[in-house]
Amino acid sequence: MSRPRRPLTGWAFLAPYAIAVALLVAVPALLNLGYAFTDHTGLTRDPQFIGLDNIRRMLHDRFLLDSLEASLFHVALAVPVRFVAAVGLGLLLAAPRPGGRWFRTAVYLPTVIPDVALAVLFLWVLNPLYGPLNQLLGLFGHQGYNWLADPSTARIGVVLMLAFPIGEGFVVVLAARRLLNGRLYEAAALEGCGPFGQLRRLTLPLLAPVLVLLAVRDIILTLQVNFVPAYVLTDGRPANATLYLPVYIFDQVFEFSGFAYGSLVTILLMLITAVIIIVLLLAVRRWRVLR
Repeated sequence: MSRPRRPLTGWAFLAPYAIAVALLVAVPALLNLGYAFTDHTGLTRDPQFIGLDNIRRMLHDRFLLDSLEASLFHVALAVPVRFVAAVGLGLLLAAPRPGGRWFRTAVYLPTVIPDVALAVLFLWVLNPLYGPLNQLLGLFGHQGYNWLADPSTARIGVVLMLAFPIGEGFVVVLAARRLLNGRLYEAAALEGCGPFGQLRRLTLPLLAPVLVLLAVRDIILTLQVNFVPAYVLTDGRPANATLYLPVYIFDQVFEFSGFAYGSLVTILLMLITAVIIIVLLLAVRRWRVLR
């Protein structure tokens, strides 16, 4: 007779995931850290240890300062726009309404469009001569902008593109809102609490954990996954206004064969992301949003 099989423990279930994280995340991260202190170009087999030379170079890199400024400005502008759009549309379309299914589909649809295709589409939208955005502004008597040729409007153009693929956050807010107990809103209505009061006193506090998670996720995405729109729309120009850190890392590694320096800038990007997220979580804790 065969022995009965023992049920799998939690460690057995987590083992494949842990192995994948080790091979695909931990090992590359350690290699990246090691390369940051060498003269590796990505072409030679035997990089040489050069100590802190890359850090000294970083401290005097004017283009890196431009890239940091562009990235931080981008986060300060794009994250609130994406967050408010996802949360606002998720709450607005959570209630049953005529045609609500089609509206929800329309909100999610830009998310399934490949980033390159969406960027090419926005090259047409932002065209100063025949783009629909300038044509729309012309209806109000405005001459429009040369969107991708001016530093300030180029940054806004990238943010406008990233304001559309918000489907993941929208679906999360939509599902979380529908899970809230409707009796709470009935009781609030009986107490004379209007829609705005219910939003401020019920919906937002109850959804606070979900909203904080979405904010953290959006900060990571906005900082680290803005390569395609910036590269296709502007290639970091004009005047380095859209030279975000992922674009700068790509230029250093693949155009200038600066694999080691690109590794160091990658570590800097990770540290900046971690600092921003820690500051956000400390602010949330200070404001007692999560209890």
